[in-house]
Amino acid sequence: MSVRRIGYALLRAAAVFLSAALGLAAAEEAGPPNIVLILADDLGYGDPAFNNPDSRIPTPAMDRLAAEGMRFTDAHAPAAWCVPSRYGLLTGRYPLRSELRWRQEAVIPAGEATLGTLLKSRGYVTAMVGKWHLGFDGGDKYDFGKPLTGGPLDRGFDYYFGIPASLDIPPYFYIRGRQAEQAPTDKIDASSTPGWSPIQGAFWRAGPVAPGFRHRDVLPRLEQEAVRLIELFVRSRARRPFFFYIALTAPHTPWLPLEQFRGKSHAGLYGDFVVQVDHVVGRILETLDRERVARDTLVIFTSDNGPVWYPADVERFHHSAVGPLRGMKADSWEGGHRVPFVVRWPGRVPPGSSSDELIAFTDIMATLAEAVGAPAPETAVDSRSFLPVLLGDSPGRPIHDHLVLKENAAVVRQGRWKLIRHLGSGGFSKPRHVEPAPGGPRGQLYDLEEDIGERRNLWMERPEIVERLEAILDGYEPRSRRRR
Repeated sequence: MSVRRIGYALLRAAAVFLSAALGLAAAEEAGPPNIVLILADDLGYGDPAFNNPDSRIPTPAMDRLAAEGMRFTDAHAPAAWCVPSRYGLLTGRYPLRSELRWRQEAVIPAGEATLGTLLKSRGYVTAMVGKWHLGFDGGDKYDFGKPLTGGPLDRGFDYYFGIPASLDIPPYFYIRGRQAEQAPTDKIDASSTPGWSPIQGAFWRAGPVAPGFRHRDVLPRLEQEAVRLIELFVRSRARRPFFFYIALTAPHTPWLPLEQFRGKSHAGLYGDFVVQVDHVVGRILETLDRERVARDTLVIFTSDNGPVWYPADVERFHHSAVGPLRGMKADSWEGGHRVPFVVRWPGRVPPGSSSDELIAFTDIMATLAEAVGAPAPETAVDSRSFLPVLLGDSPGRPIHDHLVLKENAAVVRQGRWKLIRHLGSGGFSKPRHVEPAPGGPRGQLYDLEEDIGERRNLWMERPEIVERLEAILDGYEPRSRRRR
């Protein structure tokens, strides 16, 4: 057993003992929990050591969460890239149910329920820090003389500080509430890093930038803002529980680890940036500890999709950012959408536990609704509560009969079976698209219990499974019938 695996096992054993010593009764008598949802950006399934004992990246804070809570080994983002995943996370709806024109308009329609509106209706104070990337009214044609509407404050959050989109997409500026802290009146040149692909390393696009805005400062700024916000709220002695959604900008490009994190991994710039992400997670956990609210707080940690990590990177660094999976960000293969997922709720969720239940983070809506004693919103039609699993109960049957993944309804999971409605990755991995040969398969079918690496296409061998899963996909509402 590796030293890292021994460390994780010791953490897990200590967490189990501490939970037993403290007892469960006090937590069961307490009021609704505070909720902290931490969303990493482009973190791979195989990056945290708790999912991958061969990871070349130390992740002690993430490992601590897993040791003190429950990790899900078959959890998915509802899509394989930023915008649709965030839509599904906040609404409990599959991304295929909405047009995702974030450059033209706010992606979440006015009046649609979100995690923010759900918890606000139950008396929570709600706050978001980090990357929004769900558009504003008017899209990206910003008028900095006016408030930016259609964003977090108009979708259920009392407080917001962050950036409008990914940190490689201009314009670059901070938003507080509905206002830009400074308008992006300067210009910045494009950036790249020799030795990496054009979309890796310190990559960003040229464009407008706010005076004094530095890309490397963004993650530390979000860390400081999240810590300050927790401190301020707890010390205000408010009687209301809080919901904080912390949407990190990393390890999405640009990979800009601070000097103190350089060389701390064995996976190059990317690995060092993951170490910095782990540090931010650790600061948040330490703040909950210091402010003595950790026992009263439900923490969820996950990622919006897979990493940008090519086979050449695996060979170069001997690190698989997706563990045993195939593919990466944007792909229909598992590496694009199967994500790290951990829930810690002291006294309620058994520490050091794991579940192979098939879930997606669209299910967070129904799960939190049940946890706080609220009905799930009627609009959250694709959300199913996995609270019984968290509490150690057997749900009696699968949470989902099936999951539909990717924003174009290209992937469906049902039990052990996975169907992809095209050939090729459909994303960044090569080959992206393959034309069907006459008489050959039109798509891909995999038995994930036998073939987690998606190497043996069973499309031609199991036509009855193909027919059943294609019928499921055919039953979904096309995005052209968007509900407004």
